[in-house]
Amino acid sequence: MDEKIQHCIPAKFVMISGSEDKQTSADVSNVNSFQLPDPHGKAGGACTSTLLRVLHDQGNRPLSWIDLLHKMRDVLKQKGFDQIPQLSSSRMLDVSHAFEIVPPESKNGARRAVLIGINYVGQQGELSGCHNDVHNIKKYLIKHQGFQEKDMLVLMDDGRHHQPTHANIMNALDRVTKYSKAGDVVFIHFSGHGGRVVDVSGDEADGYDETMIPVDFKKAGQILDDELYDHVVKRMAAGVTVTVLMDCCHSGSALDLPYEINATQSAMKLNPGFNMNLLDDPAALICCAICAYCLFQDLLGSFFDG
Repeated sequence: MDEKIQHCIPAKFVMISGSEDKQTSADVSNVNSFQLPDPHGKAGGACTSTLLRVLHDQGNRPLSWIDLLHKMRDVLKQKGFDQIPQLSSSRMLDVSHAFEIVPPESKNGARRAVLIGINYVGQQGELSGCHNDVHNIKKYLIKHQGFQEKDMLVLMDDGRHHQPTHANIMNALDRVTKYSKAGDVVFIHFSGHGGRVVDVSGDEADGYDETMIPVDFKKAGQILDDELYDHVVKRMAAGVTVTVLMDCCHSGSALDLPYEINATQSAMKLNPGFNMNLLDDPAALICCAICAYCLFQDLLGSFFDG
């Protein structure tokens, strides 16, 4: 099955989410409580702030994926949050291996980022920390991971960046997917509201699709996990390393990835809610059928010619 997954999901995806699907994510009113350098002095999301706090405290010391999850959980508990950070992946990871955004084999590849922060300014349910999340993640990627500002697509509802509308978000994700090739590194960050809607396609074990909520959701609707899977997960080229940070509610399976582990566990496992039908790529099946037909025709021709 691992080979089938690698065929249908060619790229290596790792997603850190702020909560399991059934949980909500907190909006922190003061990032200074996380002891983070914050030049903007605004607010930050619990997951983003916690991740950066752990990485900041760790310095240059090695940090494994499982240690990262456990340390994030500890910080959240200290601050009174009951969120359980979760890691999901397109590959069965050994979580004792080092946390990395840029693996050694990709050190010479392009590094691209899509950073989305939505405060829903003027709307009911307005948040206060999501723009600051983007600023802090952007600063971290440039300072510590070798990203360049020119290779970052930033969407925020602050009047100075591209608006994080449904269309703009999907266009940004489509672009980074289109231009990334083997050896490249991609970082995707979403800080905003997440949600759940009733699954109408029948591909979700719990009966719900997880969603990202764009700024224009009232007109354009929410962005389903099915859309993210079809536009990004399936289409990203083999050999690309993609790290996704989802700081929103109900984010545990926002990309519908097949493997998962949360901060209360010690080893990655197959996601019991992963829909195996997602691996049945109609295009691949048609291609195989055409190849088989052509091979049959060649053999048939050889038989009559011989």
